[in-house]
Amino acid sequence: MSDLGERGDVVGHESGSGLPSGRGVVVTGAGNGIGRAIATRLAAAGERVVVNDLDADAVRAVAAEIGAHAVPGDAASETGVADLVGAAREHLGAIDVWFGNAGIDHGRGLDASEVDWARSWDVNVMAHVRAARLLVPDWVEKGAGRYVVTASAAGLLTMLGTPTYSTTKHAVIGFAEWLSATYRHRGVVVQAICPQGVRTRMFDDAGPLQELLAHDSALTPEQLAESVWEALGDNRFLILPHPQVADYYATRATHTDRWLGGMNKLQRGLEQQGAL
Repeated sequence: MSDLGERGDVVGHESGSGLPSGRGVVVTGAGNGIGRAIATRLAAAGERVVVNDLDADAVRAVAAEIGAHAVPGDAASETGVADLVGAAREHLGAIDVWFGNAGIDHGRGLDASEVDWARSWDVNVMAHVRAARLLVPDWVEKGAGRYVVTASAAGLLTMLGTPTYSTTKHAVIGFAEWLSATYRHRGVVVQAICPQGVRTRMFDDAGPLQELLAHDSALTPEQLAESVWEALGDNRFLILPHPQVADYYATRATHTDRWLGGMNKLQRGLEQQGAL
């Protein structure tokens, strides 16, 4: 059963992807970058959007610009997730789609601190676990719901320089796979967005790693959002705005040592440049 158009009071005109619009959607980390672009694209298609971000001023500005409802605050802690879900349900009536987009990149190499690891795990992994606990039972009861996580190509491959980001993005892909395998027959659609370089503040702060991230071209957030919108029409698990990632992923799985050797070659090159 599809999650689209289950509630008669929210179904509107047909959207550009061929799907009914008017769904109740939450987008976390929507104050800028990818989250802002996704929220903007959804609102333009007629979805009823709640936007969330720790940056209250930024997310309120986005809401005012696109006609969404802002719920500033923490989307990672147990209390913060519960507050966001409650506020979104109060505004929307029901949450049909959840975009778990908030993420952080803290800590470099083995010098990454315990605080870096704990915060990365909390935001990049446990935020999704906590949201799913509150959302999935309701979706199972209705037979419909959609959880979309912004992971990264790092979650399918790896990210040199930052073990916290690479490891937690692998973990959230694992959790998303588990959700899909466990609940897809109950009408719950799970999707994982896995781009390479996207021109956000995180990309701007990547320093010498920018060249690596932009190897297959760095997309604008708006280009990524369009890829996401198209993927909502066919329920594919992996949303790959950079199609080349599928080939890299296949090589990693079937020729693991060769792939690791190639990554180590890139590591050595970055070390020689003094980038790492």
